[in-house]
Amino acid sequence: MILQKGEPAPDFELNATPDQKLKLSEFRGKRVVLAFYPADWSPVCSDQMALYNETLKLFHRYNAVIMGISVDSKWCHMAFEQNRKLHFPLLADFEPKGSVSKAYGAYNEEGGESHRALFVIDEKGIIQWSYLSPDGINPGADGILDALEQMDKTQLN
Repeated sequence: MILQKGEPAPDFELNATPDQKLKLSEFRGKRVVLAFYPADWSPVCSDQMALYNETLKLFHRYNAVIMGISVDSKWCHMAFEQNRKLHFPLLADFEPKGSVSKAYGAYNEEGGESHRALFVIDEKGIIQWSYLSPDGINPGADGILDALEQMDKTQLN
């Protein structure tokens, strides 16, 4: 079972490039979208990441950054990012394999990779929305954008 609304998002530090690590807690004060996905280069994952790349400006309007996370290596991510011209980080949950995916309840023990799961985390590090999608289906961006919009409405009240 993936983590749910109201739960604190587990902090982590993962490679974003071969020589740069990102830590979730460094993004306090911003909203963070975590997109766990099975594997670079698969057709559904490629479509999903391309959609998020096209949706970046909408995420930024809500003070949100997005990060993709899979168990692929930092080198695989680097090649995939360059090939797909992605403008957001892909984080390597490579070693210990799937440790961050496991912390969020998004690890597929049977397949040895992440399930396709989405999390929207608020400025204080609390999960405000989560969704587990079937691995073979691109969950799109609508749920993420709805959650971000709802967070804005809640802040205004």
